[in-house]
Amino acid sequence: MNLIIGKNPSIEAIKSGRKIETVYVTQNENDEKIKYIVSSAKDKNITIKNVDKKKLDTLAKGENHQGVILGVAEYEYYDFEKLLKDLETNKQNQKRTTMVILDKIEDVHNLGSIVRSSEGAGVDAVIIQKTNAAGVTPVVEKASSGATSFMKIVRVTNITTTIKKLQDAGMWIYALDMGDKMYYEQDLTGDVAIVVGSEGKGVSRLVKENCDFIISIPMNGQINSLNAGVAASIVLYDVVRQRTLKNV
Repeated sequence: MNLIIGKNPSIEAIKSGRKIETVYVTQNENDEKIKYIVSSAKDKNITIKNVDKKKLDTLAKGENHQGVILGVAEYEYYDFEKLLKDLETNKQNQKRTTMVILDKIEDVHNLGSIVRSSEGAGVDAVIIQKTNAAGVTPVVEKASSGATSFMKIVRVTNITTTIKKLQDAGMWIYALDMGDKMYYEQDLTGDVAIVVGSEGKGVSRLVKENCDFIISIPMNGQINSLNAGVAASIVLYDVVRQRTLKNV
């Protein structure tokens, strides 16, 4: 059983239709969000267990549970081949596609932050690696504020191979790294996938060599890099800005 920790992630999981097995909750009749979660669980015939704070503390393993934890089925990753079909459907409907590709992001809080920003920016899917990278955990679910319940997250074996398949399907791949061209100077209005590198190391050499473009974020201070989640958000919302200005 997987866990969703905290009020907002629990509410979003319920709204999304995630398969919920059990609601663990401390009695707090004055909290509107807790009341909503309990009421929704009753409507869906989900098992509700009233427990004390110590029980929730044990389940949460140090995370701030805010009085509620959901026991849910194991997170279901989206199938890559199905994602390629979605891309083709978008093309037929003249809809732009946006993806985020994470090159060995290991920090679960960074992954949660990126999923949250991606969902807010209307990203179609976040692609992560199966090995040497963070997967969807209770901490990621909480850090995303429930966005994992709505975002298509795809796990692949090889990022380079995945990039080549996306290119063959008509995607333009942009590595977010140190380069000659700033992100706002690049046309990001097509079908784009933004590659975000690992904490400290950035985008790996082989992955970078297989991308179509390298785009940078200007750094004017003494620190020459940003948190991966922050960097991804900056570029994703410029994709939104550029498309809005061009009405595409």
